Amino acid sequence: MKKLFVPSLFFLLNVAFVISQEIPSKAWQIKTALMAVPDDYKEGAKVYGYDVEGNFTTLQEGTNDYIALADDPRDNKFSTAAYHLDLEPFMARGRELKAEGKEFKEIFDIRENEVKSGKLKMPDKATLCVFTGTVNQETKEIENPYVRYVFYIPYATGKSTGLPTTPTPPGHAWLMDPGTHRAHIMITPPKK
Repeated sequence: MKKLFVPSLFFLLNVAFVISQEIPSKAWQIKTALMAVPDDYKEGAKVYGYDVEGNFTTLQEGTNDYIALADDPRDNKFSTAAYHLDLEPFMARGRELKAEGKEFKEIFDIRENEVKSGKLKMPDKATLCVFTGTVNQETKEIENPYVRYVFYIPYATGKSTGLPTTPTPPGHAWLMDPGTHRAHIMITPPKK
């Protein structure tokens, strides 16, 4: 038993050390998370990110109506997001369910039921911006920046909005998840 304990402890300490080395600095997380925030709201946006142990935490308190999410260091792709404060209950619930190990479909169904029952508050409209790019490993600057826009309009349909409900060419709006709590207009600008 003792022979297994020492190597296991050594392995866990090494894993913890490697993980802590991969968490970007607080300043870098804030800087890059704010890239998803519209210019009018960058100053004063609240920023969530990760502490040195990789725990989700508040990196910067906010004074306006926007919340930004730093890139998740456990994911190989760089992506930050920002959304209107009214979406926080919806987003927080999604993070909570994901932390419980729930998958996308289960999270979708739980939130759908909770919004319908009134247990989960969902605004009648709200904005989300998703910022992606590539991290230059030498300079740590973000290259190939790209922003996609999402406008939540719960229970909207193609008929109520006049929008198509299937993906359209880049730059054209379309309605995703029509008729659900998560109905949202997608605007995906063409990439340069």
